Amino acid sequence: MKEQTAVEWLEQQLFNKRGKFTKGDIDQAKAMEKEQIVDACNQNEFEDIDGLGIHETITKGEQYYNETYNK
Repeated sequence: MKEQTAVEWLEQQLFNKRGKFTKGDIDQAKAMEKEQIVDACNQNEFEDIDGLGIHETITKGEQYYNETYNK
């Protein structure tokens, strides 16, 4: 099963609740969006420096999110 984006989830809530959703639904969608952004930033990146095939894991997703979206 494909993972839903926050917007897809919110759209489903809107459909299921016949055009009405709560502040809780919006807060849940925002939390999902943040988690998805953080997870995307924490993905593995592969870099080939000097042919050595260096593997680097980026784990600064939370920092990226806060710097970008919590202005």
